[in-house]
Amino acid sequence: MLFSALFLASSVAVSVHAGKPNYPAGVVATGTQGATNPPTATMPSIINQNSMSRLVSLNSIDDFCLFAPPQPNSLIADTEGEEVAWCTQPRNNARVIPDGVITGVSFLRTPFYVQLMGTGDFTKLNIRAGDAGGELDPHGATGAGNPVGGNVTTTVADGSDLQITEWMQYISSNQFCIRACTWANATFDAAHMCWHELDVMGCEFVMPGTYREPGTFETCDADIAYPPGWYPGVDASGKTTFSTFAQYFTGIYTGGDGQPTGYTVGDLTTPTTVAFVPQSSNCVTQATVKNGLAASLVTAGASGTAVPPGFTTTPTTTGGTAPTGNAAAAGGAGGSSSQAVGGSSKLTTSNTAKSTPTPNNGGGAAAGSNTASSSAPAVSGSSPARRGVSVGSGNNGESAAIALLSLISGIAAIALLH
Repeated sequence: MLFSALFLASSVAVSVHAGKPNYPAGVVATGTQGATNPPTATMPSIINQNSMSRLVSLNSIDDFCLFAPPQPNSLIADTEGEEVAWCTQPRNNARVIPDGVITGVSFLRTPFYVQLMGTGDFTKLNIRAGDAGGELDPHGATGAGNPVGGNVTTTVADGSDLQITEWMQYISSNQFCIRACTWANATFDAAHMCWHELDVMGCEFVMPGTYREPGTFETCDADIAYPPGWYPGVDASGKTTFSTFAQYFTGIYTGGDGQPTGYTVGDLTTPTTVAFVPQSSNCVTQATVKNGLAASLVTAGASGTAVPPGFTTTPTTTGGTAPTGNAAAAGGAGGSSSQAVGGSSKLTTSNTAKSTPTPNNGGGAAAGSNTASSSAPAVSGSSPARRGVSVGSGNNGESAAIALLSLISGIAAIALLH
């Protein structure tokens, strides 16, 4: 079969509390920010264009960061573990993106995630011209993250610098998309809403939305996408179920006995589109994105001695989209929400409680964690699943590790049947 059926839990109620939300498991990261990063998201900070900080913040169209290489003329596939944070504002002790590099961006707010898609000349962020790019996430081939120790925060969820467990970014020499998953429920957890195992599929498949041509700068509410690779259906009883797409991968792994073994995992046929393309709404446009810093302050290798003047210490935020309640046991007290994955989601700046969404059939730790182990058997292989998407040529090491884990899981599942 092309897809494997995934039967999911029934809906849950939400319990509403005053103050900040009680986030579901898997949303908020714990632990320290890591050796390369400041203890917390910081705005403003001293400019250092040699910085190795790996703390990205996604707060607004004017205040966001991307992961990109530390050295010029780099290929993403070769430097996934080494990328550093580049920010539109002087923050997080990170490198600053010079004005003019970003040529377009859409900043999208949904109840389950914040997502940015955009264009630019990312050769200015050390990516080699023409590089089709790659995928970054807090897991990586060894579980230490790509980049190692890379972390993400956002103020969009509740106004504070929330440390995010699950996030993903694709970036090439001229395009990017990045998502941080800020909510979850019994059906759609953060790990699946930011699913990282489709690394060759690219932005428009993994993070669908309204992609604009360069020159558009907008902040929008947006419908909620299904988790990457999920397709809704209805079984004979009328119950909504989901099938999932697994990326095709073939290769060789060497086990503890030193002998190579060939394997193939994933679906032989790749879907041509997603189940549902979320639509943007309530968009507010602006002329550009800029920090106003002199080019001499943010040129390659530049380093300051003090915080640049004129920058506020208050993080820029686009208004809270977080719920005021937490997922509770079925039948628990509290409100419900009309927000729906795969359906319309019109947000305001007020807090909104959420229940399990009704799909529309029309349509880690702070430093990174994963079940993959650095002591996993040696693997190699390739995935031919590229489908004309310019961003998303992943690192074969991570693809191989993912494939091996899938293979082991499959063998274990078969064993349970006997």
